[in-house]
Amino acid sequence: MKYVVDTHGLTKIFGKHRAVDCVSLHIKRGEIYGFIGKNGAGKTTFMKMVSGLSAPTSGEIALFGVSGREAEKYHSRIGNLIEQPGLYEGMSAKENLHLKCLALGIHEKGYEEKLLGDVGLRDAKKKKVKQFSLGMKQRLGIAMALAGRPDLLILDEPVNGLDPQGIAEIRDLLLKLKFEKNMTILISSHILEELYKVADTFGVIHKGVLIQELSKEELDQKCRDYTEIKTGDTEKACPVIEELGYHNYKVITADCIHLYDRVAEIGKLNMELAKQGCMVESLQVVQDKLEEYFLELTRD
Repeated sequence: MKYVVDTHGLTKIFGKHRAVDCVSLHIKRGEIYGFIGKNGAGKTTFMKMVSGLSAPTSGEIALFGVSGREAEKYHSRIGNLIEQPGLYEGMSAKENLHLKCLALGIHEKGYEEKLLGDVGLRDAKKKKVKQFSLGMKQRLGIAMALAGRPDLLILDEPVNGLDPQGIAEIRDLLLKLKFEKNMTILISSHILEELYKVADTFGVIHKGVLIQELSKEELDQKCRDYTEIKTGDTEKACPVIEELGYHNYKVITADCIHLYDRVAEIGKLNMELAKQGCMVESLQVVQDKLEEYFLELTRD
Protein backbone atom coordinates (compact mmCIF):
# COMPACT_ATOMS: atom_id res chain seq x y z
CA MET A 1 0.00 0.00 0.00
CA LYS A 2 1.57 3.25 -1.18
CA TYR A 3 -1.08 5.76 -0.11
CA VAL A 4 -2.97 6.13 3.16
CA VAL A 5 -5.36 8.57 1.44
CA ASP A 6 -6.00 8.47 -2.30
CA THR A 7 -8.93 10.47 -3.68
CA HIS A 8 -10.18 10.55 -7.25
CA GLY A 9 -12.43 13.34 -8.52
CA LEU A 10 -13.71 14.06 -5.00
CA THR A 11 -16.48 16.67 -5.18
CA LYS A 12 -18.82 18.32 -2.66
CA ILE A 13 -21.60 20.64 -3.79
CA PHE A 14 -23.75 22.79 -1.51
CA GLY A 15 -26.63 24.13 -3.57
CA LYS A 16 -24.91 25.82 -6.50
CA HIS A 17 -21.56 26.14 -4.72
CA ARG A 18 -18.78 23.64 -5.44
CA ALA A 19 -16.87 23.63 -2.15
CA VAL A 20 -14.58 20.84 -3.36
CA ASP A 21 -14.25 20.39 -7.10
CA CYS A 22 -12.93 17.12 -8.54
CA VAL A 23 -9.93 16.79 -6.17
CA SER A 24 -7.48 13.92 -6.68
CA LEU A 25 -5.06 13.98 -3.75
CA HIS A 26 -2.46 11.46 -2.56
CA ILE A 27 -0.99 11.06 0.94
CA LYS A 28 1.85 8.58 1.47
CA ARG A 29 2.24 6.47 4.60
CA GLY A 30 4.40 8.08 7.30
CA GLU A 31 4.51 11.57 5.78
CA ILE A 32 3.21 14.95 6.88
CA TYR A 33 1.04 16.38 4.11
CA GLY A 34 0.61 20.15 4.13
CA PHE A 35 -2.77 21.22 2.75
CA ILE A 36 -2.57 24.88 1.77
CA GLY A 37 -5.35 27.25 0.83
CA LYS A 38 -6.99 30.54 1.65
CA ASN A 39 -9.92 30.65 4.05
CA GLY A 40 -12.91 29.15 2.25
CA ALA A 41 -10.76 27.27 -0.28
CA GLY A 42 -12.32 23.90 0.59
CA LYS A 43 -9.75 22.47 3.04
CA THR A 44 -12.17 21.80 5.90
CA THR A 45 -14.84 20.29 3.64
CA PHE A 46 -12.27 17.95 2.10
CA MET A 47 -11.04 16.84 5.52
CA LYS A 48 -14.57 16.18 6.73
CA MET A 49 -15.19 13.89 3.76
CA VAL A 50 -11.98 11.95 4.34
CA SER A 51 -12.84 11.62 8.06
CA GLY A 52 -16.33 10.34 7.28
CA LEU A 53 -18.04 13.40 8.77
CA SER A 54 -19.52 14.47 5.44
CA ALA A 55 -20.60 12.47 2.41
CA PRO A 56 -19.14 13.44 -0.99
CA THR A 57 -21.43 14.48 -3.81
CA SER A 58 -19.31 12.45 -6.22
CA GLY A 59 -15.86 10.95 -6.57
CA GLU A 60 -14.03 8.28 -4.61
CA ILE A 61 -11.97 8.04 -1.43
CA ALA A 62 -9.52 5.18 -0.87
CA LEU A 63 -8.25 4.74 2.70
CA PHE A 64 -5.30 2.48 3.50
CA GLY A 65 -5.54 0.97 0.03
CA VAL A 66 -9.26 0.17 0.27
CA SER A 67 -11.89 2.06 -1.75
CA GLY A 68 -15.66 2.18 -2.07
CA ARG A 69 -18.02 1.33 0.78
CA GLU A 70 -15.34 -0.93 2.27
CA ALA A 71 -13.21 2.14 3.01
CA GLU A 72 -15.80 3.38 5.53
CA LYS A 73 -14.77 0.80 8.12
CA TYR A 74 -11.31 2.39 8.19
CA HIS A 75 -12.65 5.67 9.60
CA SER A 76 -11.92 4.23 13.05
CA ARG A 77 -8.20 4.41 12.20
CA ILE A 78 -8.45 8.18 11.69
CA GLY A 79 -8.09 10.76 14.47
CA ASN A 80 -9.15 14.30 13.66
CA LEU A 81 -9.26 17.80 15.02
CA ILE A 82 -11.40 19.77 12.59
CA GLU A 83 -12.27 23.39 13.34
CA GLN A 84 -12.40 23.88 17.15
CA PRO A 85 -11.82 21.06 19.68
CA GLY A 86 -15.05 20.08 21.45
CA LEU A 87 -14.13 20.51 25.11
CA TYR A 88 -16.08 20.81 28.37
CA GLU A 89 -14.73 24.02 29.88
CA GLY A 90 -15.71 23.16 33.44
CA MET A 91 -13.91 19.82 33.39
CA SER A 92 -10.21 19.06 33.66
CA ALA A 93 -8.00 17.93 30.81
CA LYS A 94 -7.97 14.37 32.14
CA GLU A 95 -11.75 14.31 32.56
CA ASN A 96 -12.30 15.51 28.98
CA LEU A 97 -9.93 12.88 27.69
CA HIS A 98 -11.52 10.20 29.89
CA LEU A 99 -14.92 10.85 28.30
CA LYS A 100 -13.42 10.45 24.83
CA CYS A 101 -11.79 7.17 25.85
CA LEU A 102 -15.08 5.88 27.27
CA ALA A 103 -16.81 6.71 23.99
CA LEU A 104 -14.16 4.66 22.16
CA GLY A 105 -14.42 1.77 24.59
CA ILE A 106 -10.89 2.29 25.97
CA HIS A 107 -10.46 1.27 29.62
CA GLU A 108 -6.67 0.90 29.75
CA LYS A 109 -5.20 2.06 33.06
CA GLY A 110 -2.98 5.12 32.78
CA TYR A 111 -3.95 5.68 29.14
CA GLU A 112 -5.16 9.26 29.62
CA GLU A 113 -1.95 10.25 31.47
CA LYS A 114 0.16 8.82 28.67
CA LEU A 115 -1.71 10.79 26.01
CA LEU A 116 -1.46 13.99 28.04
CA GLY A 117 2.27 13.36 28.42
CA ASP A 118 2.61 12.93 24.64
CA VAL A 119 1.18 16.42 24.08
CA GLY A 120 2.99 18.06 27.01
CA LEU A 121 -0.01 18.42 29.34
CA ARG A 122 0.82 15.88 32.04
CA ASP A 123 1.37 18.60 34.67
CA ALA A 124 -1.93 20.28 33.76
CA LYS A 125 -4.11 17.17 33.81
CA LYS A 126 -6.20 18.38 36.81
CA LYS A 127 -6.50 21.96 35.60
CA LYS A 128 -9.91 23.13 34.37
CA VAL A 129 -10.03 23.67 30.60
CA LYS A 130 -11.49 27.17 31.07
CA GLN A 131 -8.11 28.12 32.56
CA PHE A 132 -6.21 26.82 29.52
CA SER A 133 -4.46 29.01 26.99
CA LEU A 134 -5.46 28.60 23.34
CA GLY A 135 -2.31 26.56 22.69
CA MET A 136 -3.10 24.22 25.60
CA LYS A 137 -6.63 23.71 24.27
CA GLN A 138 -5.22 22.85 20.86
CA ARG A 139 -2.85 20.32 22.40
CA LEU A 140 -5.70 18.77 24.39
CA GLY A 141 -7.73 18.59 21.18
CA ILE A 142 -4.83 16.76 19.53
CA ALA A 143 -4.61 14.39 22.52
CA MET A 144 -8.29 13.57 22.05
CA ALA A 145 -7.70 13.01 18.34
CA LEU A 146 -4.90 10.61 19.26
CA ALA A 147 -7.16 8.51 21.49
CA GLY A 148 -7.55 5.06 19.97
CA ARG A 149 -4.05 5.09 18.45
CA PRO A 150 -5.02 6.26 14.94
CA ASP A 151 -2.79 5.60 11.96
CA LEU A 152 -3.86 8.85 10.26
CA LEU A 153 -4.15 12.19 12.07
CA ILE A 154 -6.11 15.00 10.41
CA LEU A 155 -5.63 18.51 11.80
CA ASP A 156 -7.50 21.54 10.46
CA GLU A 157 -5.64 24.81 11.11
CA PRO A 158 -4.15 23.64 14.45
CA VAL A 159 -1.92 26.74 14.80
CA ASN A 160 -4.59 29.29 13.92
CA GLY A 161 -4.60 32.07 16.52
CA LEU A 162 -1.59 30.76 18.46
CA ASP A 163 1.36 32.88 19.60
CA PRO A 164 4.89 31.96 18.37
CA GLN A 165 5.54 29.74 21.38
CA GLY A 166 2.26 27.86 20.87
CA ILE A 167 3.04 27.39 17.17
CA ALA A 168 6.49 25.99 18.02
CA GLU A 169 4.94 23.56 20.53
CA ILE A 170 2.49 22.19 17.95
CA ARG A 171 5.28 21.94 15.37
CA ASP A 172 7.49 19.92 17.74
CA LEU A 173 4.58 17.65 18.61
CA LEU A 174 3.84 16.89 14.94
CA LEU A 175 7.46 15.99 14.24
CA LYS A 176 7.53 13.80 17.35
CA LEU A 177 4.42 11.92 16.19
CA LYS A 178 5.92 11.41 12.76
CA PHE A 179 9.35 10.18 13.82
CA GLU A 180 8.47 8.34 17.03
CA LYS A 181 5.03 6.97 16.13
CA ASN A 182 5.47 6.75 12.32
CA MET A 183 2.13 8.54 12.06
CA THR A 184 0.71 9.88 8.81
CA ILE A 185 -0.54 13.45 9.26
CA LEU A 186 -2.72 15.66 7.08
CA ILE A 187 -2.51 19.26 8.31
CA SER A 188 -4.18 22.28 6.76
CA SER A 189 -3.10 25.89 7.03
CA HIS A 190 -2.93 29.13 5.11
CA ILE A 191 0.45 29.87 6.73
CA LEU A 192 2.89 28.39 4.22
CA GLU A 193 6.02 29.25 6.19
CA GLU A 194 4.88 27.11 9.15
CA LEU A 195 3.82 24.18 7.00
CA TYR A 196 7.18 24.30 5.25
CA LYS A 197 8.94 23.52 8.54
CA VAL A 198 7.14 20.20 9.02
CA ALA A 199 5.59 18.94 5.78
CA ASP A 200 7.05 16.47 3.28
CA THR A 201 4.45 17.04 0.55
CA PHE A 202 2.23 20.03 -0.23
CA GLY A 203 -1.17 20.32 -1.87
CA VAL A 204 -2.45 23.76 -2.88
CA ILE A 205 -6.23 24.17 -3.14
CA HIS A 206 -8.00 27.25 -4.49
CA LYS A 207 -11.76 27.70 -4.83
CA GLY A 208 -12.23 23.98 -4.32
CA VAL A 209 -9.73 22.95 -7.00
CA LEU A 210 -6.41 21.24 -6.21
CA ILE A 211 -4.13 23.31 -8.42
CA GLN A 212 -0.79 21.80 -7.43
CA GLU A 213 0.68 18.85 -5.52
CA LEU A 214 4.45 18.81 -5.01
CA SER A 215 7.19 17.50 -2.73
CA LYS A 216 9.30 19.68 -0.45
CA GLU A 217 12.23 19.24 -2.83
CA GLU A 218 10.13 20.47 -5.76
CA LEU A 219 8.96 23.44 -3.70
CA ASP A 220 12.58 24.27 -2.87
CA GLN A 221 13.41 24.29 -6.57
CA LYS A 222 10.58 26.73 -7.27
CA CYS A 223 11.31 29.02 -4.32
CA ARG A 224 15.10 28.98 -4.05
CA ASP A 225 17.33 32.05 -4.16
CA TYR A 226 18.94 32.94 -7.47
CA THR A 227 21.25 35.55 -8.99
CA GLU A 228 19.59 37.78 -11.55
CA ILE A 229 21.84 39.35 -14.20
CA LYS A 230 20.55 42.17 -16.37
CA THR A 231 22.82 42.61 -19.37
CA GLY A 232 22.51 44.03 -22.86
CA ASP A 233 24.14 40.96 -24.42
CA THR A 234 23.09 37.56 -23.05
CA GLU A 235 24.76 35.74 -25.96
CA LYS A 236 28.12 37.13 -24.88
CA ALA A 237 27.49 36.62 -21.18
CA CYS A 238 26.45 32.95 -21.36
CA PRO A 239 29.85 31.57 -22.49
CA VAL A 240 31.56 33.56 -19.73
CA ILE A 241 29.13 32.17 -17.16
CA GLU A 242 29.82 28.62 -18.33
CA GLU A 243 33.58 29.17 -18.21
CA LEU A 244 33.18 30.18 -14.57
CA GLY A 245 31.60 26.77 -13.87
CA TYR A 246 27.94 27.79 -13.77
CA HIS A 247 25.77 25.20 -15.51
CA ASN A 248 22.47 25.60 -13.71
CA TYR A 249 21.21 28.81 -15.28
CA LYS A 250 18.37 30.00 -17.49
CA VAL A 251 18.03 32.79 -20.03
CA ILE A 252 14.73 34.43 -19.05
CA THR A 253 14.56 37.23 -21.64
CA ALA A 254 16.92 38.82 -24.17
CA ASP A 255 18.48 40.90 -21.39
CA CYS A 256 17.99 38.73 -18.28
CA ILE A 257 19.70 35.58 -16.96
CA HIS A 258 18.99 33.64 -13.75
CA LEU A 259 21.78 31.65 -12.04
CA TYR A 260 20.72 29.03 -9.50
CA ASP A 261 24.13 28.04 -8.12
CA ARG A 262 26.74 29.75 -5.89
CA VAL A 263 24.51 32.67 -4.99
CA ALA A 264 27.08 33.92 -2.46
CA GLU A 265 29.70 34.57 -5.20
CA ILE A 266 27.93 37.58 -6.68
CA GLY A 267 30.98 39.88 -6.34
CA LYS A 268 33.34 37.52 -8.13
CA LEU A 269 30.79 36.95 -10.87
CA ASN A 270 30.39 40.69 -11.46
CA MET A 271 34.15 41.19 -11.68
CA GLU A 272 34.65 38.35 -14.18
CA LEU A 273 31.84 39.54 -16.42
CA ALA A 274 33.38 43.03 -16.47
CA LYS A 275 36.82 41.60 -17.33
CA GLN A 276 35.34 39.83 -20.35
CA GLY A 277 33.70 43.02 -21.58
CA CYS A 278 30.13 42.08 -20.69
CA MET A 279 28.10 45.15 -19.82
CA VAL A 280 26.17 44.42 -16.62
CA GLU A 281 23.24 46.72 -16.00
CA SER A 282 22.35 45.11 -12.66
CA LEU A 283 23.33 42.09 -10.61
CA GLN A 284 21.33 41.02 -7.55
CA VAL A 285 20.34 38.06 -5.43
CA VAL A 286 16.59 37.46 -5.57
CA GLN A 287 14.80 35.58 -2.79
CA ASP A 288 11.57 33.94 -3.91
CA LYS A 289 9.47 33.92 -0.75
CA LEU A 290 7.08 31.05 -0.13
CA GLU A 291 4.17 33.40 0.48
CA GLU A 292 4.77 35.14 -2.85
CA TYR A 293 4.79 31.80 -4.65
CA PHE A 294 1.55 30.79 -2.94
CA LEU A 295 -0.12 34.12 -3.76
CA GLU A 296 0.94 33.80 -7.38
CA LEU A 297 -0.61 30.32 -7.57
CA THR A 298 -3.90 31.42 -6.04
CA ARG A 299 -4.27 34.78 -7.77
CA ASP A 300 -7.71 35.17 -9.37
